[in-house]
Amino acid sequence: MHESPVTEISKESVPGEPAAPPVMGGALLAVPVLGLVLLGAHSLRAGTMWDLFAVLTVAGLCLSRLAWTRIVAAAVLLWGCLVWVKTGMDFVQMRMMLGLPWVRLAWILGGVTAFSLLGALLLLSPRAVRRFNERQDAAVPQAVAFLLTAVLLWICREKATRIPLLLADRFVPGSGVLEIALIALYAAVACGWLLDRKKARKARSFIWAMFSAVFFGQLALGLAGVERLLMTGALHLPVPALIIAGPLFRGDGFFMLIMFAVSVLLVGSAWCSHLCYIGAWDDRLSRMHHGAPQPLPYWAAKFRWLVAVLVFATALGMRFAGVPIFTAVWLAAMFGMLGVAVMVFFSSRSGSMVHCSAFCPLGLAGNVFSRISPWRLAINDRCTRCGACKRVCRYNALDDAALEKGRPALSCSLCRDCTTVCTHGAMELRFPFLSPRAAERTFVTVVVTLHAVFFAVARM
Repeated sequence: MHESPVTEISKESVPGEPAAPPVMGGALLAVPVLGLVLLGAHSLRAGTMWDLFAVLTVAGLCLSRLAWTRIVAAAVLLWGCLVWVKTGMDFVQMRMMLGLPWVRLAWILGGVTAFSLLGALLLLSPRAVRRFNERQDAAVPQAVAFLLTAVLLWICREKATRIPLLLADRFVPGSGVLEIALIALYAAVACGWLLDRKKARKARSFIWAMFSAVFFGQLALGLAGVERLLMTGALHLPVPALIIAGPLFRGDGFFMLIMFAVSVLLVGSAWCSHLCYIGAWDDRLSRMHHGAPQPLPYWAAKFRWLVAVLVFATALGMRFAGVPIFTAVWLAAMFGMLGVAVMVFFSSRSGSMVHCSAFCPLGLAGNVFSRISPWRLAINDRCTRCGACKRVCRYNALDDAALEKGRPALSCSLCRDCTTVCTHGAMELRFPFLSPRAAERTFVTVVVTLHAVFFAVARM
């Protein structure tokens, strides 16, 4: 005779200690799922079909056992409670003004609100914790990445008045809500990958390459005449240095510069390892080299300073000299092609990301101004000089001198590849007042959120 799961769980309990709570069953799980369906139906009643699909996407997450999904579903249900309260107040006020009965309506909507609240509380209960038991170590960061991404994209969507920022809204008006849900889902999954030290290195390279592929795919289609894929309706050269050099020359066009500055403030130099659309090329080409990355010559760091000074000074000089825009565009295009040549002929042969760590002016700006960001990669006294970190660092940031000083070189991009291979716990990501583990989880959450938001809105 088969014993119930509750009996089996009780048998596993330690004698003398209270038995663990049973796992949430299907009957109790139906409460939050039905609460989400009711919220979606309310959206459909308001004439927003895409909101229904977005809410049903969240409801579908409840069918998994991933720990972060219950937190997200509970948060959506709590938000739904606010929606029901506001809806009830609006309807009651309207019926009172018209002199119509309103008490029964208030009871009905109050009951729906209570039902949604019950669903949220059930998802936060110990029973739900035992049911949604996969990747509990990453549950909070993944849930926060989902919710932060959704909120930020919602704000972007609401604030964009001249042209929709989300592609879905451009092609199918109103469908941007579903795109927000899907991008938020992607953020949660990516966050889980980057917090898994066995998968983090390959996962970062993969999502970064996908980010770049989507970016340049949209550019190619824009060049082919699909103007709705362009953010402003005008093309701009996709050369990272122009994020700074462009405004220096034109005196306007600060959108990408603001995005870059915000990202540096939030995640330091991680722009160069997670968010740069060209850096992903350097990463992929450097991985064509078999074996450990080769160290760059001592003068490489000084050479990057020279390139940066020349590029930014030239941009300013052309502005004051009144150089035609046509000439400036051709010079910028030639500089971009030179950068690609550096990747093809040097990064692919050395295994180091030569373009990012010894050529790109924007990368240097990110490294320098990241000093105002509180994120730091530190090497503690548990380091045994085994060299595992040096064998995976593609940014020329770890050598014997850096290990001796206890910190990487200026070219470090906070890619965290070194932290994933260090078996001694010597490589630590630090943030004031946080433990190294909490700092890493917070960092990954923030950088993945930025990555997902840029993935959705960063277009030419």
